[in-house]
Amino acid sequence: MTTADPADLLALAEKTAREAGQLARERREAVERMDVANTKSTPTDVVTESDTAAEALIRTRILDARPDDGFLGEEDGHVAGTSGVDWVVDPIDGTVNYLYGIPQYAVSIAARIDDVVRAGVVHNPASGETWTATSGGGAFLDGRPVRASACADLSLALVGTGFGYDADRRARQAAVILELVPVVRDIRRAGAAALDLCAVGTGRLDAYYERGLNPWDLAAGGLVAAEAGAVVSGLHGEEPGNAMTLAATPGVAAELRALLERLGADRDAP
Repeated sequence: MTTADPADLLALAEKTAREAGQLARERREAVERMDVANTKSTPTDVVTESDTAAEALIRTRILDARPDDGFLGEEDGHVAGTSGVDWVVDPIDGTVNYLYGIPQYAVSIAARIDDVVRAGVVHNPASGETWTATSGGGAFLDGRPVRASACADLSLALVGTGFGYDADRRARQAAVILELVPVVRDIRRAGAAALDLCAVGTGRLDAYYERGLNPWDLAAGGLVAAEAGAVVSGLHGEEPGNAMTLAATPGVAAELRALLERLGADRDAP
């Protein structure tokens, strides 16, 4: 078993996230319109030069401090390590928001020890808010403990979600929304999965679900939500991941999970 102190990993992650966030914020504020540097899965799945610059900074800071660790970044892929510690990084989660100047984007950095997420930070450079968590150590917003809401009635639950870049998947997700809207308080779609997961942990949302999340979308925010008392899972007994990620306060988690299963929310076809 790998010996590493999650508190030490968190300290490195938080310092690095703040530095990368400052880089991203300053680059965004320096221009009226941000250019698209590249696209990925579809023409709407964009990458800016700030994404690649921020990830390069994060990779350099972390691997300079811990050269034997592995690194999985959204933009440049995986570098294998030998220490048993892997870093899972989204340099700018919510790139489309960032592109348009919407102040809802985040730097997300998590540390996995022997493939289990043990420390994570989600930093919103636009607001300055920073969520942190270690496994078994609780979740915090700017140093203050946070907890998931006490909502126990799905009809009163504020539910967040997101949509994929592929048009066919978005159409399927819209069909699920049509069935969900009448049975919850309302729906929110903010456009940054890491921040949505932290919102559940802070009680700003009672639940959040989304199909298509990658490890870098989920790792740090998922730990924050779980450490704040939320239930974080997939559907049909699966772990949270690409097929479906659900984070919800315990009072509505089981009912919302059952509804999403019935609606086939983890499928791209009815």
